[in-house]
Amino acid sequence: MTEVAPLLSIPDAPAPGRASPQWVFAKDGVRLRAALFTPDGPIRGSVILSQGRAEFIEKYFEVIGELLERGFMVLTHDWRGQGLSGRAPPAKMWGHARGWRPFISDYNHLLDTFEDRLPRPWIAMGHSMGGGLTTLALAEGEDRFAGVVLSSPMMCVATGERSLTSVKHLSIVMNLAGRARELLLPPPDPHDETFENNILTHDRGRWERTVQQGTCDPDLKEGGVTWGWLQFALILCKRIETSRVLRRLPIPLTIVAAEEEKLVMNSASKAVAGHAPHGRYLEVEGAYHEILMETDARRAVFWSEFDAVADLVAPALMAEAEAMVA
Repeated sequence: MTEVAPLLSIPDAPAPGRASPQWVFAKDGVRLRAALFTPDGPIRGSVILSQGRAEFIEKYFEVIGELLERGFMVLTHDWRGQGLSGRAPPAKMWGHARGWRPFISDYNHLLDTFEDRLPRPWIAMGHSMGGGLTTLALAEGEDRFAGVVLSSPMMCVATGERSLTSVKHLSIVMNLAGRARELLLPPPDPHDETFENNILTHDRGRWERTVQQGTCDPDLKEGGVTWGWLQFALILCKRIETSRVLRRLPIPLTIVAAEEEKLVMNSASKAVAGHAPHGRYLEVEGAYHEILMETDARRAVFWSEFDAVADLVAPALMAEAEAMVA
């Protein structure tokens, strides 16, 4: 069952291409926002684009436009608990989760819902939490993709000065104590968040564009994470680390990481790529976490890797499209 959903367009970020935003109702009734974007020319295949925590469809309009220019249909979505998808009170404005299964169920349900409208081959593309969940979907048996390209995927969360072991133990204790819906840290003062102290991008224009989108529609915003979210993230990472399916994955898996990463552990991403039969790992020099929101030169590294995978899995379609243009 689907219904028309809203999309926010601002002068600096208009909706690209032919957009079809829809509400999709998850198997447990949660309302999810998804959008299908169609290129004007020949369709080479489809990209399923999954954002990171606290992100939303509109933030990726530029990226979607670049995919459309490459001839790909694009399906993207807001994860439950963020963007305009359903959020659970009382942690409505916080990043909260009740395990990994609802996310994977939603992901599979979206693929099933749009399958007949998504030309093959399919390429999975995900950033941060979206990259981790995309990888977990593969580990749990999703086999409809021809290739995967990830940006700074959450294969293991960075724990700062604390050891990963101590954070795991504390997370278990806090969740067992019934504090899953409580914030992990006090909420930050929004006035303290500036471009100069951000750890996401070096590109001021793209950073300010995201801020403007959140100002125009505050419902798109999300605050800090709960102990429940942390437990979800740690379990997700463990399942990926121990997955036997990923060690015999028959498709190309490329991971593009940020050299100046502060939020996820690059070593975990490197290990996943190293175990995959067709895995590739590289770091973008000088980049912060949000590579696709970075400066043009740093973004170009990601697009070069994406194009390499796309050329590999859809060479005939690309050649036909180029012949038609010529």
